[in-house]
Amino acid sequence: MVEARACFDANLYTAAAVMVRRTLEGMCIEQGTQKKALFQALQALRDNGKIEGRLFDWAQALRVLGNQGAHFSEESVSREDAADALSLAEALLNYIYVFTAKYEEFQKRRQTSGN
Repeated sequence: MVEARACFDANLYTAAAVMVRRTLEGMCIEQGTQKKALFQALQALRDNGKIEGRLFDWAQALRVLGNQGAHFSEESVSREDAADALSLAEALLNYIYVFTAKYEEFQKRRQTSGN
């Protein structure tokens, strides 16, 4: 996300979208998906219960936006879309890495205390 944010700050919105997509790829690999295609890797995360519902939809939307940036077309990525991509990616990463761990800690503590 550091490179995505740096691209955004330099007004390189298409590059920011591509870096967000790359971040999603890294997250999928780190989460143990064996799929090469990002579309399938995100589906695997959904199927494994790591993301659901709207988070899956967000991740797919980020993938599509990243594809738009990665493949030559007449359509560039807008500042607004790049800003949303950064926000949504950060929310997704927080869910996977921060909130999930906090919830698991909470559950463990509740089970240990007998509540």
